[in-house]
Amino acid sequence: QVQLVESGGGLVQPGGSLRLFCAASGFTVSSYPMWWYRQTPGKEREFVASISNTGGNTDYRDSVKGRFTISSDNAKNTVYLQMNSLKPEDTAVYYCRALVLNTFYWGQGTQVTVSS
Repeated sequence: QVQLVESGGGLVQPGGSLRLFCAASGFTVSSYPMWWYRQTPGKEREFVASISNTGGNTDYRDSVKGRFTISSDNAKNTVYLQMNSLKPEDTAVYYCRALVLNTFYWGQGTQVTVSS
């Protein structure tokens, strides 16, 4: 079965960095497009970054451009989100999403808290 498991979240000070991991099973990440989303209490889940099945095309929401980088590792079947220069407004639960055979799948999320 398709499964997505996020990890790497935690507490970090403003300006710090975190690297999030999305470990996939049941499919190969190199064959399907992947996304990172995030959600804070009381707000809608919002798009953060995406990567094509080839890994050649990436996209980001404007507020994270230049700070976040999405990438994938075929050998580890994992998608990453490198987050630098973190701001308090980046605080959220971060979710991994995959589109596999016309079905969207979500991970359970990992908490990122940016606070001094």
